[in-house]
Amino acid sequence: MIVELPVMKIVKTAQSKLEGIDFNNLPFGSTFTDHMFVCDYANGAWQTPEIVPYGPLSMDPSASVLHYGQAVFEGMKAYKDDEDKIWLFRPDENHKRINKSSVRLHIPEFPADYFFDGLNALLKLDAAWIQKGLGNSLYVRPFVFANTAGVQAAPGNRYKFMIICSPVKAYYSGELKVKIEDRFSRAAPGGVGYAKAAGNYGAQFYPTSLAQKEGFQQIIWTDAASHQFLEEAGTMNVFFRINDTLLTAPVNDSILDGVTRKSVIEVAKSKGIAVDIRPVEVSEILEAQKTGALKEIFGCGTAVVVSPISGFGYRGDQFEVKPIENSFASELKETLLGIQYNTLPDPFGWRYEVR
Repeated sequence: MIVELPVMKIVKTAQSKLEGIDFNNLPFGSTFTDHMFVCDYANGAWQTPEIVPYGPLSMDPSASVLHYGQAVFEGMKAYKDDEDKIWLFRPDENHKRINKSSVRLHIPEFPADYFFDGLNALLKLDAAWIQKGLGNSLYVRPFVFANTAGVQAAPGNRYKFMIICSPVKAYYSGELKVKIEDRFSRAAPGGVGYAKAAGNYGAQFYPTSLAQKEGFQQIIWTDAASHQFLEEAGTMNVFFRINDTLLTAPVNDSILDGVTRKSVIEVAKSKGIAVDIRPVEVSEILEAQKTGALKEIFGCGTAVVVSPISGFGYRGDQFEVKPIENSFASELKETLLGIQYNTLPDPFGWRYEVR
């Protein structure tokens, strides 16, 4: 839905950075477009939104986000088809989720009209940064944080909502191996695991770094209470193929309700693939690997889309997941990319044209 804002202040950059960008050599999320969307919350209401040249922020050292972590974010991608049309994938789900995350961290919800008009205006303004071709996209990062000055341990009364954009290619390249974690925990029941809270990611950097020293790229987290049930990976939801059935954990208050995850489930069902959404025990996966019933493991998320996992480790042992022909991962990824890049029909109504 697009609703015209009564006012939006737009200040264009005097000099674009575009000419100096090597689009064939882009470390993920480290290069940013010319403009950013900014909207402040003050006096109990969201103020006039702005699009301004991308640049540093000025913030009080006592800003509450720096002390109490009141910050949430989203991840989206914009795609350009052969006719130069720009598309987003299920942005309504991202808007719902950032507000769901905000409520959990006691941050004011952001209005849908501000969100969608801001997205449309920003992406049209920086359209030249979106490269055509499979594998090219613009990563879109909406986020909101408390910038109230003061170190009182209380919710802020001033907030800043922003959208920044980064041209990207693939998130992972090469084989992806994961470690099933049985010591550290990502989230606990009753906590903020279902929210895209900034602190969820900061807290996982240390255990992930330990796994990387062992040769893994990511962790698959297990439940905090028993470490017996598989939950999600650091940047992905996870699926396991046992024979011809896909298994994945149900979302709860410790697992992020991934937009790509729910899309994978719907696409799989539309193709007649059996999907079993239930608690998945570590022991079940180990047994399936032993008997040969474990055919595939793959992660999915906005950044990675669908990423096959070639091996996993658990309590010092390492296991290989051999590639197979006509994998579910490749079939599902091909369909999702076709919808996202406007090269396949979209029977689900997920594609959103930027206007």
